[in-house]
Amino acid sequence: MRSVLLFSFLFLSVVISNPLMAQHGIKTDQANLYTRAKSDYLEFEQIHGGYVQTDHVKMHYLSWGNPKDTPLIWSHGSLSHSYELANIAKLLTDGGYYLIAVDYYGHGKTPIPEKEVSLYNSADDIAVLMDSLQLDRAVIGGFSRGGYIAAAFYQSYPERVRGLILEDGGSVAFNSYNHRMSEESLHLKIESMTPEKGVVNNYEASFADEKAAYQSLYDQSMGGTQFELLNIVRQQGDHWVTYAGLSDFFYMKDEKQFRDLVLKPNHAPLYGASITMVQPKIIFRNLHVPMLILDPVSDHDPMPFEKENIALAMKFPKLIKRVEYPGIEHNIHYEQPEQFSKELIKFLEMVKK
Repeated sequence: MRSVLLFSFLFLSVVISNPLMAQHGIKTDQANLYTRAKSDYLEFEQIHGGYVQTDHVKMHYLSWGNPKDTPLIWSHGSLSHSYELANIAKLLTDGGYYLIAVDYYGHGKTPIPEKEVSLYNSADDIAVLMDSLQLDRAVIGGFSRGGYIAAAFYQSYPERVRGLILEDGGSVAFNSYNHRMSEESLHLKIESMTPEKGVVNNYEASFADEKAAYQSLYDQSMGGTQFELLNIVRQQGDHWVTYAGLSDFFYMKDEKQFRDLVLKPNHAPLYGASITMVQPKIIFRNLHVPMLILDPVSDHDPMPFEKENIALAMKFPKLIKRVEYPGIEHNIHYEQPEQFSKELIKFLEMVKK
């Protein structure tokens, strides 16, 4: 049985998070593709890229727009990266918003720290970034795992949050659905947590050079240089990797690790376990800022939290807006970008007022 959680929640293919891939047309010259992608990437990073040194790591981020405008800081989903909202960045900046998107640990150009860290350390890193950009307060948002980082940030720095945007993550405790399942169903689900060969090949492989790593991710059907793929290619010793080691860092690489994460999280390494430690019912018990919950609803949603999200929204009807997306499994911003953008702008306009 193919695991819904592991492959939909954790292994979100980078193929679905290539917002800039179509900018250069469909036809490509394969011989010069990498060279052009490298040029495009360096040019883009020179304009939008930046780094900030935190207590844990040198963190990479992107920014678009005027720093004097209302800031939105975004944390991406698992196996995505800071380019996740690049396709709607202009829409947001044209609307008067300053978009900042981070690469948290093990994603993009931000490495996994050598010392033990948690999602709450990722929240601390965002606070350091805000200080470096001289931002007192911001709207904080995130998708999936990034939503849990946004919730952790609100718990740690409530005075620095103007509003929260949670896209299928962060509004309900991670293990809520797992712990509602019957013992038999949960046992079957845990037993299924064996990565498919293709997933392992895509994300755990190493390559002789950057070009080979980039080519392993390139989607022929999409065309363009897909230069943003170079953001997730990094050198490791004498070879190049993409997401090698990340599933182990999440502690979700196999049946045993997932079993611990669900049933014995305190046996798991801190970063993997920390997503289970984010408790939204506690964090939002005294909510005092506007919140937008973007809630996909389908039979295959790896995080079917609609009942809990409805209950949370009813508890704070003046602060929380919940938008339901029927038929969407998890990734709203990719599957319905226009509706996603529309809801973001409406919410940001309300916060700005």
